[in-house]
Amino acid sequence: MRLEGVAPFGPPAFILVAGGGDATLLLPRDDRVVRGAKAEEILGALTGVALAPADLQAALTGCVVTMPRAIGGRLHNGGWASIELEGGASLYLRQDAGMWRIRAARRGAWEMEYPTWQGNFPSVVRLRSEATAQRIDLTAQVSQLEVNVDVDASAFAVNVPASARPLSLQELRENGPLGTQ
Repeated sequence: MRLEGVAPFGPPAFILVAGGGDATLLLPRDDRVVRGAKAEEILGALTGVALAPADLQAALTGCVVTMPRAIGGRLHNGGWASIELEGGASLYLRQDAGMWRIRAARRGAWEMEYPTWQGNFPSVVRLRSEATAQRIDLTAQVSQLEVNVDVDASAFAVNVPASARPLSLQELRENGPLGTQ
């Protein structure tokens, strides 16, 4: 996984890369780095969305879970349908130009909305949860979508400058965007 917090100018706000169970978060503007933590721990401290890379990918691509398996479904009034997935997730679909399109989902404590799509993938995803200590309401927008392209392994690494000072997960939680400081 590689996530970048793009800023309107200058370096990114953050670069998060993960692979093989470990993740690295670089905060280029602060010259700080978190190393050796799990991606879901860093992502949770940074955004409140404590999902593992595969789970985040499933949520952002409209799959909702990594291995979706339907176990039931219902038709509702107004052109809506729902599909229950193994493991307790639910999808809510609506017909759009004769096609069924996922518009919302529920997975554990998370509610997901998919208001707009670009081809077969959502272009806007809203994740909400009120089950944590802090209410989370995060909207992600995909602006440059490429599907089935080879990605060089170097994309999943981050060049940490020698000057970067270590930052603990606890410091990130306390002083980051969701912290109390």
